Amino acid sequence: MAKALANGFLSAGLAKPSGMIASVHPADKVSLQAFQALGVETVVQNAPVVEQAEVVFVSVKPQVVPAVLKEIKPLSRGKLFLSVAMGITLQTIESSLSPESRVIRVMPNIPAVVRSGCSVYVRGSQASDADAQITQRLLESVGTCEAVHESQLDTVTALSGSGPAYVFVMIEALADGAVHMGMPRDLAYRLAAQTVLGAGHMARDSGLHPGQLKDSVTSPGGSTAAALRQLELSGFRAAVAGAVEQATLRCKQISGQK
Repeated sequence: MAKALANGFLSAGLAKPSGMIASVHPADKVSLQAFQALGVETVVQNAPVVEQAEVVFVSVKPQVVPAVLKEIKPLSRGKLFLSVAMGITLQTIESSLSPESRVIRVMPNIPAVVRSGCSVYVRGSQASDADAQITQRLLESVGTCEAVHESQLDTVTALSGSGPAYVFVMIEALADGAVHMGMPRDLAYRLAAQTVLGAGHMARDSGLHPGQLKDSVTSPGGSTAAALRQLELSGFRAAVAGAVEQATLRCKQISGQK
């Protein structure tokens, strides 16, 4: 995710490679090469990043966040920290850094890689309006961005964080059905992906309720009506809604284990 964000910031002209620095674990050769390909300076320690940067992204696995915060606390005064770590609360982060640091939790998703991400953020107690504006501008360079309450983050993770996986399964299932009816698989994947992309644009931009859009495609007694009946008989709605519910519960469990 850090690489996707960095690439988005550079592509949008919000930063130059010379103005960015990334700390990469020595064993993570893939990330090291990716940042170097962007022309970004890389180091293997966290301190130089915090010393040089005014805006610091904490994009590490949740289980190593406490150690990272402890390491950088002496250098954190006056810095803006944007945490991507799932399940680590604002209170935990703020209490682990200088009282004069500012913290914002952010939750992007994987389509940020192609600058079509869906991101949200939550302001910490010391974060200013200017900090929120910086965060919004950065995240909008890789997609859309919304401000939410921290209590909503588990559901956001289940919906837009895990959501691409649900959609990938949908694309695969659409293609499987077409292949079963004789269509070449590569063509089926292309058509399925573009269909989902186009439908998403319509749902986002038309201003119409998804149900209205569905009805506009459905003729009485037609093939779409037959297909929708099969989806209802198979429990499609309940399965998708249940997936979001189960993912939310799992996020809460993971957060409670920290």
